[in-house]
Amino acid sequence: MTRHVVTRRGERIHIRPIRPGDDVGLAVFHRGLSDRSVYRRFFSVHPVLSPPEIEHFTHVDYMDRLALVAEHGGLIVAVGRYERTPATSEAEVAFVVSDEYQHQGIGTVLLEQLVDAALTQGITVLTAQTLAENHAVLAMFRKSGFPVTTTTESETVSVRFPIQATAPQLPGFSD
Repeated sequence: MTRHVVTRRGERIHIRPIRPGDDVGLAVFHRGLSDRSVYRRFFSVHPVLSPPEIEHFTHVDYMDRLALVAEHGGLIVAVGRYERTPATSEAEVAFVVSDEYQHQGIGTVLLEQLVDAALTQGITVLTAQTLAENHAVLAMFRKSGFPVTTTTESETVSVRFPIQATAPQLPGFSD
């Protein structure tokens, strides 16, 4: 699940599973996000992660709950995660990419890696909640090659798509 990729700008990024020791790095990453990026991820003003949130986000079982980090220069620049809905074959995905690294394809490669991992755990459907204004994330899902369905309620878009064992190749990075 560890992978090195090159962004659209030509920067080498390291993708790997999150570890409990990433607590400080995750807190620093979150504090460095713009208010807009935090709002798009949490749907609220949320400038600092609490200790219980950091614990929850960094302590995953790598089966029903998985988080991947993208690092550059030893710093976390993005996080993608899934969390299985209990007793189902569905999981919700969520992404946040630091402002400086947005639009570089990092979310796409995180989605690709999460799909691969989810399939090995018997997860067959991914879901997500995003703000209607978050055109980049919505475009990422639509361009994924999966049959994406969406429903909109107020300013929130619910995204749902089945994933197959022969997942389509997602565009974004080269190894």
